[in-house]
Amino acid sequence: GTKMSDTNKAAIAAEKEALNLKLPPIVRPPEDIGVDAPAQSKLLSYRRSKEQQKTINQLVIEGAKRNLDRTLDKRTPSSPEPDYPPTFNYMYLKQCVESSPIVPIQQEWLDHMLMLIPESLKEGKEREELIQSLINEVSSDFEKSMKRYLVRSVLVRPPVKWLEDEGGPLPESPVGLDYSKLWHSNYLQTRNQILANLYIVHPTMKMLLDLGYTTFANTVLLDLTGIRGKGPIDCESLKNDLSIQARKAEEKIMNTWYPKVISLFTKKESLEGIKPEKLDAFYNCISTLMSNQLKELLKRTVEGFVKLFDQEDQRGLPIFKMELTFDDDKMEFYPTFQDLEDVVLGLVERITEALQNVQTVPSWLSGTSTIVNLDAELPEHVLQWALDTLKVAVHHNLEGARKHYETYVEKYNWLLDGTAVKLIETFQAEDHTFDEYTEKT
Repeated sequence: GTKMSDTNKAAIAAEKEALNLKLPPIVRPPEDIGVDAPAQSKLLSYRRSKEQQKTINQLVIEGAKRNLDRTLDKRTPSSPEPDYPPTFNYMYLKQCVESSPIVPIQQEWLDHMLMLIPESLKEGKEREELIQSLINEVSSDFEKSMKRYLVRSVLVRPPVKWLEDEGGPLPESPVGLDYSKLWHSNYLQTRNQILANLYIVHPTMKMLLDLGYTTFANTVLLDLTGIRGKGPIDCESLKNDLSIQARKAEEKIMNTWYPKVISLFTKKESLEGIKPEKLDAFYNCISTLMSNQLKELLKRTVEGFVKLFDQEDQRGLPIFKMELTFDDDKMEFYPTFQDLEDVVLGLVERITEALQNVQTVPSWLSGTSTIVNLDAELPEHVLQWALDTLKVAVHHNLEGARKHYETYVEKYNWLLDGTAVKLIETFQAEDHTFDEYTEKT
């Protein structure tokens, strides 16, 4: 048994020996396996599909070249390009550039322009048409200038005199003011002078201005909106109604606006920064501002009254009662045309009499017996314009009544002035037949 086991052990050992000889030795990886060598990079980035695509592209290009050569050989030689003068090319290109679409002027710009025009200048059919034509003109000028700028920007004009741009030179951008160090001292000096002498920038003056805007912006001395709606009225009745309205509006202004103005100047800070020697000039500025506000109110009221008699827009035209009377063998209208004109013109004078007794601030604050009032008198040219316009309007609107009166006088006055009686007496004194008497009657 022992001999057999020894034999087996020897066989196993021989097998192990044989196996050790057949297995390759263990090789350690090289230390620079991670280094990106050129050969390794090329191998890693190689793609067979890319190489095939390059080959295909090369074949396509070579085929296209061969086809192009065949086509060029078959094509007939083209005629030489005509030698146009440079002016012809320029004019043609200019037409092409000018025909390109131009962005029109923005409506927002036009709206801002229209906001600068006073409302009174935009009322009426003719003025609306005029404004529309002006807008069209502005839009057209804008488009033309844009085209001219586009042509000058894109094309180079040949040196030919008769091709001069008929529009003249393009407007240049405005040159800004130079606020460099050279101007700095002058700027500060001027700014200080403005603060010392231009009193309208004083905080109190700004408050006075705001108070005037809030008070007078929606204030009228006379409510003229419902006069025509009342129907036929006596001119004297209208005069009384409007006079009462003007007096009440005046009282309201003096009980609301004026006390607020005075309260502004009873505060200590109202004269802050004003030197004693400059006080009179400061108060003069206040008086001028208040005068302008009152005059503007009166002017708007007069313009509103004149507008009632506008010949083109008769929606607000008052209707006056007029009676055709016969008294003392005389036919006439009551009130007479002259009376009616006097009442209408007298209403303008009544408006101008309002707010003429408003004390200046220093006069009120001093409390002296000598009262100084603000200058609130309407400018002479405004008053004269109102009276002249109303005279023409009254004469125009009474034209129908005048013709009516003349028709009555022409038809019936001979019966009243004794002409008819004389004719009858003369006829009776003469010798006439019965048929002639019948025909006469």
